[in-house]
Amino acid sequence: MNNSALEGVKTRHEVVSFDDESLILVDAEDREIGFLDKAAAHDGDGILHRAFSLFVFNPQGELLLQQRAADKRLWPGFWANTCCSHPRRGERIEEAISRRLQEELGMSCSFEFLFKFQYQARFGEAGSEHELCHVFAGRSDQEPDVNVEEISAVRWISPAALDAEMEQRPEHFTPWLKIEWQRLREAHEHLFIAD
Repeated sequence: MNNSALEGVKTRHEVVSFDDESLILVDAEDREIGFLDKAAAHDGDGILHRAFSLFVFNPQGELLLQQRAADKRLWPGFWANTCCSHPRRGERIEEAISRRLQEELGMSCSFEFLFKFQYQARFGEAGSEHELCHVFAGRSDQEPDVNVEEISAVRWISPAALDAEMEQRPEHFTPWLKIEWQRLREAHEHLFIAD
């Protein structure tokens, strides 16, 4: 599957995101300092909260990208990494990754922690991401079962093709993907080797 359409891709409709879900607020050292509903955590300049990004590669070394659903509050229709979200109150980050990968893409895989970083990005008047983001990578030979409530398109892409596309059209990609991808390319070469 090398195109951006959902034609020929298994899809489903399932509401899995809620504005009132309780996110974990953290300090710059990733220590829990409280909880806040998702909507409020993203208002204005955002309040620092724990998040994750997962990059899933297939045996050929291609990355699964998702295009965010058109009705997302922040960066709708932008291309992002395989799966990104937040652990909920009382949930370990690894549990959140497995849950969200299943909810969004109907997939499961083992994954490894790579790094964490803090960033803040504003999307006009709609709000901001202000996250301490844990970045993971995994491998899977599964094809996605796309939840169209969250995702409008998916595609597998080679690292070289993604590099070129980000260079030519950076405005099509979420800010966190651009930051994370650069770091993956610089420090995690083992991810790009085909099985």
